[in-house]
Amino acid sequence: MADKIINITLKIWRQKNDKSKGKIETYKLNGVSQASSFLEMLDQLNEQLIAEKKEPVAFDHDCREGICGTCSLYINGRPHGPDTGITTCQLHMRMFNEGETIYIEPWRSAAFPIIKDLVVDRSSFERIQQAGGYVSVDTTGNTVDANALPVPKFDADRAFDAAACIGCGACVAACKNGSAMLFVGAKVSQYALLPQGKVEATKRVQDMVQQMDIEGFGNCSNTGACEVECPKGISLENIARMNREYLSAKVSSEQ
Repeated sequence: MADKIINITLKIWRQKNDKSKGKIETYKLNGVSQASSFLEMLDQLNEQLIAEKKEPVAFDHDCREGICGTCSLYINGRPHGPDTGITTCQLHMRMFNEGETIYIEPWRSAAFPIIKDLVVDRSSFERIQQAGGYVSVDTTGNTVDANALPVPKFDADRAFDAAACIGCGACVAACKNGSAMLFVGAKVSQYALLPQGKVEATKRVQDMVQQMDIEGFGNCSNTGACEVECPKGISLENIARMNREYLSAKVSSEQ
């Protein structure tokens, strides 16, 4: 059976740089295979624009396998589009119909400034991880193999689930306050649940939360939109764990 071909209208946010004023521009794109991915559709659009001697649309992508988290697009009012549990690169055009109009925008957050068109600067996430995403290991003499440390399976499973976060920023884009609590909670949890992360646990959570505030992310209002739109299904339990870790750290530091 041949792939179904559709014609669509694209409403895309175009912005030259972070200093210029952006706007939505309209493009007609014909002959789109519903078997193609959303990013392949954008590739097709850019080929058309280049052939017309026009500036192609800038958008982020790398692995195109749902691993790297760089394909951050706000599609028809949802981070990563109308499907669930996927990144934009895993979204296929079979989710759209003949003649449909598709709105494509970048992540909207003061902490994610626009670089160009659909590309945003998410280095704020990297600075949060740098603030506390490490463990101290004594490498003098004979180091203990990590596998030699006993870890309860329940804790290991929860740590692995938290570590599945790819830092795409969909949680921030979905939150009405632009909060990064789900991301930071996941990063705090993946260390807090394992023995290797216990040494810096008190300092880590305070430093990461402080850096989150410095970056300008909003506060959590517990609507749960972040968990719904997360492509890796990161649980809100990680926010609760981060809050407990933070309160415990504050009490310990004041004693």
